[in-house]
Amino acid sequence: MKTPLKTSAVLLTLSLALSAGAVSAAPVASSPTSKTPQATTIAAVKTFAIELNGSVIRDQGFQPSGVKEPLVPLRAVAEALGFTLTWNQSSKTAELTKGNIFTTVKSGEDRYSVNKMSTTLGAAPRTLENKLFVPASFVSEVLQQTISVEGQKIVIASAVEHMTENGVITAVNADGKYQSIHIKGTGTSGLVLNIGEDTVFRKADGTKLTLADLQIGMTIEAEHALFSTRSLPPQTPAYQITVLDSAQPADLLGTEGTVEEIKTSQDGTSMIRINGSGLTETSQSEIILNLSKDTVYVNESGEPVEAGAVVQGAKVIGFYGPVLTRSLPAIGTAWKIVVVTAQQQ
Repeated sequence: MKTPLKTSAVLLTLSLALSAGAVSAAPVASSPTSKTPQATTIAAVKTFAIELNGSVIRDQGFQPSGVKEPLVPLRAVAEALGFTLTWNQSSKTAELTKGNIFTTVKSGEDRYSVNKMSTTLGAAPRTLENKLFVPASFVSEVLQQTISVEGQKIVIASAVEHMTENGVITAVNADGKYQSIHIKGTGTSGLVLNIGEDTVFRKADGTKLTLADLQIGMTIEAEHALFSTRSLPPQTPAYQITVLDSAQPADLLGTEGTVEEIKTSQDGTSMIRINGSGLTETSQSEIILNLSKDTVYVNESGEPVEAGAVVQGAKVIGFYGPVLTRSLPAIGTAWKIVVVTAQQQ
């Protein structure tokens, strides 16, 4: 049922505030009702009750004439979903955080910060009576919750927030404010896991770790958000990182490239020459790696593959220890060989 609208000073405020600039996201009390008739046309404005996880919240949504979707009260909805909302006076933005999720909203600007990237929704936030309202799609596209419009009711439900994904680490950024781990590829391929203060690091046996304990070559299980940016590679917040390798050498180096040569000696041992680029400053762009009985062969997700997949012309990432010969190219022993699949090439 459509909620009746009051012809009051509140409606005059509505007409004026829809074009107003940014104000504080903090809620304030509504103006008292006036019996004076208003000359404002409001017939085209719809109001919506909001049901969140089965309960109707006090604040309502509305849809002004000419706007493609309803607007919902940011603070009421975000806090009910477990987000913390603060007002940044210097930038005139509302900042929302929940775990590793961080986003910003500014009245009048169809630009939303999501996971360190910007996106648009085709509708800008608006302010009404010192409350900031956002498009309903903000709930699904930015906050990653389930939302639907059923007549004059907006139904919001908390979505499953996490998923798990395995991969081999190819880069670790532990410096500065924005820390991250790159898995399942290099360059524009794979996935970047953004690390936050609440990210948990552990071994498979439960032993606690820190970001400083992680290094390239490790196979990990990452628990991360369901959403990711549309960048290449995509980025997503990481909630928990579990190292699946039982043991590995310290200070691993890595080289990504093409297997240009394979040699097998009379005793059956083999070596491969990889030519490409180093994954770190001290890694080799060209390297000869001895393949031993302890060398591990996997794909980008850390799943085992046959040693026979390493053939001349194959795209691989070789991980090896820091002890190398002084020859050109240098020679080392392969600890793990990642065979790059056709999809990642």
